Parts: sequence; structure tokens; C-alpha cells
Amino acid sequence: MKRRPTAFLACLFLGASFAASAGPAEDRSALIKDTKGALSGVKFEDYVLGALALNKDAKAQYESIMDFPPYLNDLDNAKKAWEKPFKNGKNFASCFADGGKNVAGNYPQFDNASGKVVTFENALNACLRRNGEAELKYGSSALGLLSAYAKSLSDGMKVQVKVEGPVALAAYEKGKTLYYSRRGQLNFSCASCHVGEVGSFIRSEQLSPLIGQAAHWPEFRAGTNLVTLQGRFRQCQKNTRAAPLEFNSEEYNNLEYFMTYMSNDLPMQTPVFRK
Repeated sequence: MKRRPTAFLACLFLGASFAASAGPAEDRSALIKDTKGALSGVKFEDYVLGALALNKDAKAQYESIMDFPPYLNDLDNAKKAWEKPFKNGKNFASCFADGGKNVAGNYPQFDNASGKVVTFENALNACLRRNGEAELKYGSSALGLLSAYAKSLSDGMKVQVKVEGPVALAAYEKGKTLYYSRRGQLNFSCASCHVGEVGSFIRSEQLSPLIGQAAHWPEFRAGTNLVTLQGRFRQCQKNTRAAPLEFNSEEYNNLEYFMTYMSNDLPMQTPVFRK
């Protein structure tokens, strides 16, 4: 695999980011350019496949499995939860435009009223609150499965996360800083693998690019083991011997905001199967 230019890595999100005047759009453009150079021959729209885009045999196996994915029963149960009426007679579809179709690609969003990032899972819990229902625990299988079905209604929608205004930009920058900050006993950052060594192997695992990483969650691993994006954050931090943060923490929500912005203009593919 082609190595990343040293000058690019030297300035990548260190200090004031790419340059003093750089913003989210400039960050993303520079990252796309660098990723294309490192992964020549991979189509932009295939970045959503992660490491599968780098292995034709693995991609073919994945496409075969997705004809009849093993998690269909789980998704059917989640559909029932989505459609089940609340005590007031409404349901989740009443909380979202067009009944929830083609909306998930707009999340995470920055809420100026609260000054915080709102993830799609936050929006699902907000729907429960507004209708007098108990919230689902963040990180629970119940919320993860509900999110998986709800996001399936936006399958194929292009990710369109917005960063508008100084407070939203500050949240984006915090997420970016976390992605590039080295932590834990192994002194790794997310970027150590998914920017600096994208396409390389760690044991038998090929490292996927940052672009596209946030566009295909939740995942069903090894059949029916549901893993959310923030669940994956925790797994990665454990793997690098860093203390994982809490689900729905401001840090993780900002990280999700940054990462999803980097997947803008890619078609959502969710949920998906992974080994």
C-alpha cells in the first residue's frame, strides 16, 4: 500500500489542524485526497464498505450473505418496536419527517438550544420523552436494535451532516481532536490505524479508511451480535489498552459528529453484516 505523505501527516490535526484557516470542508477534502492516494483503485462510494472494499473475495462473500442476512429476525422484532403505539396512540414514525424515511443521514446534528451534539439514538429517546414514555438505555441492545431498524429506513440516503456556527464547529473540533489523540498503554489514536496506516494489516485485519466508517452502523457481527458505532469506540479503546468512555458521553457524541461529517456524500448502508 502507498504510504501517506510525511508532510501531510505532520500537520494532520496537530495543533491548529491542517492550517489556521482550515475548516470541516477543507479537512474532508484533504482527507479524501490523501485516502484516494493511499487506496488507488477504490471507488469513493465503496468507502462505505470499509475494509471489504480492499478485498474482492471478502466483498463477494459479504454481498452473498447480504442477500439473506442472518439478522432478519432481529430486524423484524425491531420493526415491531418502531411501529408499536405509545400510550397516547402515536409511535416513533410520528416524531420524524416522512415517517422516519431518509432522515438518519442528517444525524448527528448540533442542537444550539442545548449546545450539544444530538445523535440519532438521542433523537429516538427524545421521541420517547415527548410522548410520555421511558427512555431506552444508551448502549443497550434495545436501543441499538431500534436504531438499526430506524436507520434501515434511510438505507441508500447520502450522509449530509452539517457543521454550522461557532459552537457547532467547536464540538466538531473536539471530536476531531479525540480521533487524533493518542491514548492508552499502546499510545494509539484512531488515526494511527485509519489514516496513517489505512490499508495495512494488523494480524489478519486490514485497516479501513476513516471516510465511510460512520455510514454503516449498527453492525451485526458474527450473525446477530449487534454492535453500535459507540460500542465500537469502546472496543477499540479497550484493544489499545485505553480506558473506554461512557456511552452518550459528550466526548463520544462529538467524535461521532466529526466522523460522520467525514462520511458526507456517501450512501448509508445500514444495518450490515460483519464477521
